[in-house]
Amino acid sequence: MVMSDTPEQEPGEATEARRDFFVTLAGGFAAVGAALAMWPLIDSMNPAADVLASGEPLDIDLSRVEPGRQVVVQWRGLPVFGMRRTPEELKVLSQPQLTALLRDPDSNELQQPSYAKNWHRSIKPEYLVLVGVCTHLGCVPQLKPKPGELAEGWFGGYFCPCHGSKYDLSGRVYVGVPAPYNLPVPPYRFVDEARIRIGENPKGFKFDFRAIRQL
Repeated sequence: MVMSDTPEQEPGEATEARRDFFVTLAGGFAAVGAALAMWPLIDSMNPAADVLASGEPLDIDLSRVEPGRQVVVQWRGLPVFGMRRTPEELKVLSQPQLTALLRDPDSNELQQPSYAKNWHRSIKPEYLVLVGVCTHLGCVPQLKPKPGELAEGWFGGYFCPCHGSKYDLSGRVYVGVPAPYNLPVPPYRFVDEARIRIGENPKGFKFDFRAIRQL
């Protein structure tokens, strides 16, 4: 007769142990599956490693972005949003009902180059380029473009799920939220009609991204 130091389990205990094991196993498979599903999206956001290491300018073709959508790329280790705004979204940006809710609606703080210090905070109104880093604690805000999508009275914009900071569809911060400044606009220029180059200023302009008030 072989003796064992492991105590025998009651039938109920054995069933519960097996159930816990399979729940843990299923959770592990779900996590792996989610990671694999996300990988193509994450990988597509990243340019070549040598580009990231050198901090060289990065080109994005915004003509491929559907109106009302955005792409996210990485420049100098930072997420950069490239959004194509619809005519309806642009109309909202200058409405008094919205601007009254914003902390810096005229972009007086140095969070953008001079060529983006306007009501749409961009070179061309249709195309928005922002560094997607919340000016509170550095989280990445989520795009919530549909009016009412976040809450009643929401005009569309960006929401930071970490501490609730809100920005409009030009990256202007709301009053009464933790974030103190608008989302930064990086130096960029248009190479052609809809292709932009992040990291270079338009001809005749000088803007050092390190001069912004806060990232």
